This record gives sequence, C-alpha cells and structure tokens, in this order.
Amino acid sequence: MNRLPPDHFLSLPRPEANLGPPAGTVDTTTVAAHDFDVDTRTGFMPPQPPLTRLPDLWQPWEEILGDAVARRLQLGDKPDLSDADRVRSAEWRARVRCLPILPTTELKKSEILLRRSHHVLSWIMHFYIRTLPPSTPDIIIPPPITVPLLQVSDFLQLPPVLTYSDDVLYNWELKSQQSPLSPAPELDNLRCLTLFTGTRDEEEFYLSSARIELRGVEALSIMRATMDETFVGDEIAIRRITAYLHSLSSVISELTKILLAVHEGCDPLVFYNQIRPWFRGADSDVDAGKKWVFKGLELDPELRYPAELSGPSAGQSSLIHALDVFLGVDRYSHASHDKPSVSFLTRMQSYMPRHHRNFLQHLSANPRPLRDFVEASESEVLTEAYNAAVTALKVFRDAHVRIVAMYIVGPSRRNQRPESDLRGTGGTNSIRFVKSVRDQTAGAILAPVHS
Repeated sequence: MNRLPPDHFLSLPRPEANLGPPAGTVDTTTVAAHDFDVDTRTGFMPPQPPLTRLPDLWQPWEEILGDAVARRLQLGDKPDLSDADRVRSAEWRARVRCLPILPTTELKKSEILLRRSHHVLSWIMHFYIRTLPPSTPDIIIPPPITVPLLQVSDFLQLPPVLTYSDDVLYNWELKSQQSPLSPAPELDNLRCLTLFTGTRDEEEFYLSSARIELRGVEALSIMRATMDETFVGDEIAIRRITAYLHSLSSVISELTKILLAVHEGCDPLVFYNQIRPWFRGADSDVDAGKKWVFKGLELDPELRYPAELSGPSAGQSSLIHALDVFLGVDRYSHASHDKPSVSFLTRMQSYMPRHHRNFLQHLSANPRPLRDFVEASESEVLTEAYNAAVTALKVFRDAHVRIVAMYIVGPSRRNQRPESDLRGTGGTNSIRFVKSVRDQTAGAILAPVHS
C-alpha cells in the first residue's frame, strides 16, 4: 500500500518563527530553505503574526513608512487635492530621497526579515509614486528605495513591487491575543498592519482575502488525503475520494460566501476611487505614456532592471492556483476559447513567494493527477463528486465576476472612464479575464459516466 511519505510537503508542519524548526525538518526561517512553507494550520499564511518592525539598523525605512501613514498622504491625482496636501506629500517625498542607502546583507540571513523589508520598501515606493503630481512625465524611483528593494526582491525572487503577499499574507496581526494552543487565527480576530487610506473599506478588502486563505486550509488537507488515496487506488479509496471531493465542494462554497461578503465592509466607490489607485503597477501607467525609472542600479552591478511590474492581484493567490492544479482545471479544460488567462496565471506565479511557487510546481508534477484517476475509474459517483467540486469552483469564479463588475466595471462606467481603466492591477482587462477563467473552469467538467 503506497502512502504519502511523512516528509512529503503536504505533511510537513511549518517551523515556529521564534522556536525554529523541529528536529529533522527544514528551517524556513533561512533563505537556504527548500521547504514549501505551507502550514497545516494556516496554509499559505504564516502560523504566527508577521514581523511588525525591523531591527534598529533599518528603522529609517520603518519611520518613513509610519510617517506616510500618519500624514494620511493623498493620491496625487485626487480631483480636490488641497495645496496643503500637495505640500505635505512633496515634503515626505523629499525625505525619502534623502534617506541613506541602507545595507541588506544582514537581512539575507532571515526570510522573516526579508519579507518585512519587501513589505516596507514596496509600500514606501507606492506611496512615493502615487502621491506624485499627474503632470509628472516619468516616475523616478530614488536610489534609497531602488537599491535595497531590488536587492531584497532579488533574494526573495519577487518583483520589486507590491504583491498579494505584501497586502494579504504578511499584512496582518491579531486584534487580541489567542491561546497558544489555538490552531489558527480566528477569522474575525485579524487587522491589517499597513493601509494607504486608513479606511475600514481598505482593511476589509485585504482581510477578505486573508479569511479565504485561512478557510482554505481545509482544502489543502483534503488534497493531501485525496492524493494519499489515489496511490492506493482500490474501491475503498474511490469511496473515500468521493467523500473528500464532496467535502471540498463545501469548502469552496464557503470561500464563495467569504468572497461575496466583502461588500459588507468595502464600498465599491471607495475602493475604485480611493483604494485601487494606490497599488497599481507599472503596467497600469503604460496607457498614460509613463514608465517607472529605477535610479541607482549602477551602485550594485548585480542588479537587473525589472522586466515588468503588475500590482497585487487575487490571481497571485497560491490557494486558488492550488485548487486549479489539483482539479486539473489549469491544463485539462476543453473550453472552446483562446484561454487568454493561461499565460496571465502562469505569470502571476512569479509574484508569489518562491516556496509557494515550488509547492504548485510539485503539485503539478503529481504522478497520479486526480482528473486522470477519476477518468480511469469510470466510477459514476466519483465523476459526479469531481464535477461537483469543479462546479463549486466555477461558482466561486461567478462570484469573482460579480465582484469585478461591482467594484471596477460599474464605478468606471459611472465615472465615464476610458476602456483602459478596466485594466486590473494585474495588468489585464479585469472583466474579460475573470470571465475567461470562469469559462475555462466550466470547461473542465467531465462527461457523466453511466453505469
């Protein structure tokens, strides 16, 4: 009987940040780690609240970010921007340009320090860029940000821009302390570390994704159990996998409810006008004829100019990618369209923490893919259970289409914005993209098996 080995990535706990790894497991607090950084309690989110402040050497970064938040800096293209707001932003940007270029060598000894550094530096960069006057021809990012951000990003193998991990995975703390024995943070006991606007709307937008990540941990557990059974492959295994897939359908349905609940705390007009512009990437400025210019690369010959920079997107969620890969939606869909989403979703994996990318690659390399197992079984009940799970994922994508229509398409039309404004923070036409992914998911449903 073949079982997943105890050192398989889905069976490994993530080490405690303060205590280090248990004997015999890989230490993911160092960048030499080869683990997948997926926790059995919190999934792709860290099991302990992320670091809230860097050590003393890097306090200038923390202080300048804290000052931006405290000053409530405003978008540079805000229609009713006051002269006082313009001056306040200009003074803050001048302070950024005067920052020392801090070393990053010691940061590279700790994954936790690197994550916090990427979070702080990328938020500073977006504050800097989005407070610039709209008349600014090109966006010049000064050396005190360029050099350390590109160095940290290179070591993390992440783009030097805000990502989903900066906004969601590593941007939370507990409202109140929980028992050390609690398996995971409670969904209603989270708050964000950093916000552009300081509004509840922005916080709820990020926390909605965080809650999906935490509730999705059960889906990862179901994947582990299902993969275990596919290696057995007997009639008992088929019955168990059938039950697991029905459970997975229920979990995905709960994820859909959490997704749709975002409207309870985040107003669409507030999101579109006040929140969304802050985290647009460089590709969102292409239509305006502006490019991001990173100054100071000559100070470190090993630095490379970023090829492309999209902003944070739900398409960067490793959990949702894992569901696609596990169910075979990513490669086995027979939907009759051009699948413009495929290259985008592949590109979005480069914006994920590298351990999570490795997780997805390992999941894709599973020698007994679930979809193949279901088809080979010729089991009516198993096929129905598989289709129920895919259908639940399709309904989740239906909800995503509704969210995009509510939060981007509707406000854009109301403001009579150009078609280019429908470009999502990930760089694609948002409504066209989510519809194509939804249709691709529906196309993965198998033909029924008749006994």
